[in-house]
Amino acid sequence: MNPAAEGDELLLRLRQFHSDYFPRHQQRFQDLVAHGQHPKTLFIGCSDSRIVPHQLTGAGPGDLFIVRNVGAFVPPYDGSHGLHGTTAAIEFAVLSLKVEHIVVCGHSHCGAIRAAYEGAPAEAVNLNAWLRLAEEALLPVQSSPEALLRTEQRCVVLQLERLLDYPMVRREVEAQRLQLHGWHFVIEQGQVHVFDALQGRFMPATEAPHSGTGPYRPYVEHDGQVLSAE
Repeated sequence: MNPAAEGDELLLRLRQFHSDYFPRHQQRFQDLVAHGQHPKTLFIGCSDSRIVPHQLTGAGPGDLFIVRNVGAFVPPYDGSHGLHGTTAAIEFAVLSLKVEHIVVCGHSHCGAIRAAYEGAPAEAVNLNAWLRLAEEALLPVQSSPEALLRTEQRCVVLQLERLLDYPMVRREVEAQRLQLHGWHFVIEQGQVHVFDALQGRFMPATEAPHSGTGPYRPYVEHDGQVLSAE
């Protein structure tokens, strides 16, 4: 090994990927190149380093189309907050990749939610503008552990509602070709709480009967029959 590389942790990890991980999954990567990617899930998550989507879902190469940003926010479709890669990723995932699921994953101890209450450094003008996307989820109280947790969950639901303002998302949801899922990962418990729209609450995945339902379901199933919810 080149001695100069010994202190370069990123380089060492790249080499480990090439020598250890890739050989075990080489055929999968080659198939993904030959046949293209066909992920079924768009995962919208926070940039927080403690959130590892592939670990949470047990996914491998080609399984998830991932977009991450501070807070796991979904910008309004009308462009009122300017152009953003998250908007482009949603359009690409739904229109081109034809994903069947969109997951919005928030988490406990979220720095974005805390900053939405307490403010970010004045120099971070773009961050402060971005945090305004959380304003509708904020509670009229002082920041506290309980308020932060409730706001984190409220913010997940807010993003699900914003997704339905995307015409292609609403169309696919109404046609039952696309499902929305709201998740809140409690880091210290290793537990994902999933949002149940019918009950209006989050519940631990270890107890939930499903992986989460979005805020809008045009149809419900009863005794094996699909009925209109309207």
